Amino acid sequence: MKDNDRKSGKDSSADNVDEYLQTLGNEEAREIRYYSQEQPFSAEEMTRLVNEERLNALLAQSDAFLNSLNDEIKDFDEDLNNDLDK
Repeated sequence: MKDNDRKSGKDSSADNVDEYLQTLGNEEAREIRYYSQEQPFSAEEMTRLVNEERLNALLAQSDAFLNSLNDEIKDFDEDLNNDLDK
């Protein structure tokens, strides 16, 4: 990577990995690095960033999946209990 690219303010993935590995043994440095990466969003920013229609569709899909999974688990339990009763 060229020096000009490094000075642009964007670290390469290798730089990030190297920095992370250097902090592994130092709990305080790791905690500072972790919290420095947080990006708080205001309610207005979240409203602008989140596609509410897509989010609702994903939530509906996840609900349907969980309900289906729950039904499968109930069927499995019933089958297992029936097999044990025999």
